[in-house]
Amino acid sequence: MSENNSGAPVRVPVPQLKVINDKPLYKDIRELLDGCAKEFGEDLAYIIKTKRETKTTPAEYRNVSFIQLRKEVDWLGTAFMKAGFKDKRLAIIGKNRYEWMLGYYAQTCGLGIVVPLDKGLPLEELEMSLTKAKADILLFDKAHLDLVERLQANPDFAGMIFVAMDDLEGFLNLPAMLEEGRNAPAEEIQAYKDLPVDGNALAFILFTSGTSGLAKAVMLTHFNICHNIWAVLSSEDLRRGDVNMAFLPYHHTFGSTGQTMMSCAGMTTVFCDGLKYVQKNMVEYKVSVFICVPLLIESMYKKIMAEVEKQGKTKKLETGKKISNLLLKLGIDKRKKLFSEILDKLGGGLRYIISGASPLDPVVAKGFTDLGVQVVQGYGMTETSPVLAGENPEHLKPGTIGLAMPGVTLMVEDPNEEGIGELIAQGPNVMLGYYENEEATQEIMGDGWLHTGDLVSLDKDGFITIRGRKKNVIVLKNGKNIYPEEVEILVGNLPYVQECMVFGEARHDDGDMKDLILSVKIVYDAQRLKETRGAETKEQIEAAVAADIEEINQNLPGYKRIYRRYLTEVPMEKTTTGKVKRYKQRI
Repeated sequence: MSENNSGAPVRVPVPQLKVINDKPLYKDIRELLDGCAKEFGEDLAYIIKTKRETKTTPAEYRNVSFIQLRKEVDWLGTAFMKAGFKDKRLAIIGKNRYEWMLGYYAQTCGLGIVVPLDKGLPLEELEMSLTKAKADILLFDKAHLDLVERLQANPDFAGMIFVAMDDLEGFLNLPAMLEEGRNAPAEEIQAYKDLPVDGNALAFILFTSGTSGLAKAVMLTHFNICHNIWAVLSSEDLRRGDVNMAFLPYHHTFGSTGQTMMSCAGMTTVFCDGLKYVQKNMVEYKVSVFICVPLLIESMYKKIMAEVEKQGKTKKLETGKKISNLLLKLGIDKRKKLFSEILDKLGGGLRYIISGASPLDPVVAKGFTDLGVQVVQGYGMTETSPVLAGENPEHLKPGTIGLAMPGVTLMVEDPNEEGIGELIAQGPNVMLGYYENEEATQEIMGDGWLHTGDLVSLDKDGFITIRGRKKNVIVLKNGKNIYPEEVEILVGNLPYVQECMVFGEARHDDGDMKDLILSVKIVYDAQRLKETRGAETKEQIEAAVAADIEEINQNLPGYKRIYRRYLTEVPMEKTTTGKVKRYKQRI
């Protein structure tokens, strides 16, 4: 460990993004919702599809203004209060939808704690999560009816109240409770609105989506989230009237905090009909802002480039980029016109992509920016509500995660001779701790700093580059450190690679283990391999991949060379934010 003369760890400060927008800092979610209703009034907060388009009938929609949203939160909160939800813990499970956020807001504005849950949890993990968080109520959608019925049959959950987001027979349900609140006497609604809200008390219990081991229960407050929203809106180019597609799952902090942030910016939120409808929905709603994980952003870009190549327009695109870059140097931006054919396939209105959860390929970031879609990266964790660092249009460096957010203090602790050390953080967005897990809390923040577990380096301007997870570092006998994530970016650039994971394996000579060598597991797209490399048989595929890996190896130092390859078409198990669960991989 590096130490200064006093014996304390060496800590190198990270510069902060400047505040470029004057935004209010709210003390709690209720005050935030009040502020949104007052500022944005009849602007659309949500567009909700109530009926899908068929061959004979058009789709139908319901529009919800910011004023209407505020009223419906109070109506549902009033019904929740009458049902005895005061001082209770409300768990929520279901896909992203308006009712999810309505329940979230209604409970947290004075009634009790909210526990967002992963909609993909199997029964056993759902039971464990509900028990661990001591949930009293479960708000669920109809897709989870089977799981709920199995919970009802379990004596351990005999006292739990189940509330359906849909009108399901035999259950309390949101439509009926909303109507009950709407028709409640004014004094009852006012009683709900007058409930005290402590912005610094435990308000949310969220489970981490870590890629190793069991999830921990993170304790966040209203002010943790409100400060994080202020920091992002103060430094990013998010505009009133933008259209945001709520793609990231709400149970993840980046999803729920991000949704509240979009509302606080005066944006309209729409919902995706499903993963395969992302592009169609972007066109349908003229989406202008998209918060997403790198996996989908990179997939979108690869599809765009594959289509350009298929149509024989690669040369035309490159010429367009050269013209565009020349004009940009003269202060003229013609990207929307030059690349309209491509952008129209993304809805024609897309202007801003925020990537988070894991590093984004810098080639993809630059590629979208060249087309006229601004891409910025953010970085954070559930434990920090979540954003700690980010880029904005004035501070961009593809391949980095930008600078510290306003109001957040970041340091690089004990950098080695390469300048690589652990990123640590302090700020109003940092969690209270892990629920009923003092040992884990002390481990991550016992010295007053939150230790992220991520290894980073700073360039001369203070921009942060993620080098890898501290626990994933491959240490060779000669002391060399290999950060697998860096090599994964290179392999991931191959056009047919859908996912990859680099890891260390034992190297044996004459039966004795000599050292670790790098291996890679690749999930490939067989069609793209055929199109780009002419490989179809198992032997052809292995030979094509081997040749591409060898080309990558030529540009790597000897100790970082990839020696073994494992190929499959079966996707790796991932978290809901697209991170590969390394500890669950089988070779």
